[in-house]
Amino acid sequence: MNLFSLNAASIPLNTPLPFALRAPTGVLLAHKGFVITSRAQVDEWMTRNGGLCLDWAESQAYERAYRGRLDALVRENRPLGQIANMQIEAGALMDASRPAAASAPPGIPVWPDWKEMQVRATAILRHPNEPGFLDKVGRLHEELMHWARTRPDAVLFALIHTALRSMHMYSATHAMLVCVMCDIAARQVLQWPEAKIVSLGRAALTMNISMTEMQDHLALQAEPTSEWQLAVIGQHAQRSRDILASLGVDDPLWLGAIEQHHTKDTGSLASLEPARRVAQVIERADVFSARMSMRNSRESLSSTMAMQASYLDHHNKVDEVGSAMIKALGLYPPGSFVRLASGEVAAVLQRGANATSPRVAAVLNREGMPLGVTAVRDTAQPAYKVVASVARHDVRIELQLTQMLQLIG
Repeated sequence: MNLFSLNAASIPLNTPLPFALRAPTGVLLAHKGFVITSRAQVDEWMTRNGGLCLDWAESQAYERAYRGRLDALVRENRPLGQIANMQIEAGALMDASRPAAASAPPGIPVWPDWKEMQVRATAILRHPNEPGFLDKVGRLHEELMHWARTRPDAVLFALIHTALRSMHMYSATHAMLVCVMCDIAARQVLQWPEAKIVSLGRAALTMNISMTEMQDHLALQAEPTSEWQLAVIGQHAQRSRDILASLGVDDPLWLGAIEQHHTKDTGSLASLEPARRVAQVIERADVFSARMSMRNSRESLSSTMAMQASYLDHHNKVDEVGSAMIKALGLYPPGSFVRLASGEVAAVLQRGANATSPRVAAVLNREGMPLGVTAVRDTAQPAYKVVASVARHDVRIELQLTQMLQLIG
């Protein structure tokens, strides 16, 4: 039995429990489906038993069933409000079932529920004219910056895993991944000042607000892009900039970077004007995320092929931004797949000491069959060195995100 402590405040009243409630010793206190009607009862159990716990296996079973229902709602194109309300209702319990992580600032959860984040970000970015839009963007950005600083490998894994697994809510996933990539590169490698990093991240999140819904549709569209769609794509940078300006954004780096985020530059960042420098970092992360992501009209690329588009400029040379991307993410970023010298296929868990030696978990044996037990490998050892990156469509296995994040820690 693998027990994890629960926050008593997260246990709902007058609602069937989604998992069994146990004492720290493993003794069953309340079976799954039991309805607790009094907070005093929870407090009494806490005092008598020295805490309340759940069995991780039971939590995983609940989460798989819950996410199955959530995915079904997404596929049925149910209203975002309905999906979001369903997710938020269980989000606190699902977060409470995870091991404790580094403390988060007030108002930011210890660890995000990624499906809820997708739904929330999609609702925000599709409706920029709704009241409180800029505050909601700021809140979302603060959350992503916090996790990019405290658990960068885990947040990269979660977002790349999500981008590789599903085409639904593409635009929001793409924006969040680009935002996190930019934050890590600017903070850890380029060492930009905090104010500039904030402008960079908020520009990355909102660069496509003029075409969020259409971008979601394009990800599911099998037929070629129409002339009308191409026209919208061609105008979206300027239109997104104008929308933000009309909503009161007056940050020249934020607005200028959005307007220029499809401009291709090369060479030293110091030779570019400030907004252009910010735009250059966004452009490279934007291309990587787009090429790694799953779409109906084409298969996703392997991490090496996607990263090549990020670290090479339009002269096919590595420049300052390209070098920063390699140093920040490695050639095999968390969430991607690689083949090892052992013949196994592994999921990349964490960046390594250098760009070519990540920490990985083998998921398929040399015959391409799923391993009974996920095995962590040290790719710095010759027997397990990375010999190639592997595209997602060549990996015939569905990973459980929660389990993989546990391996990252």
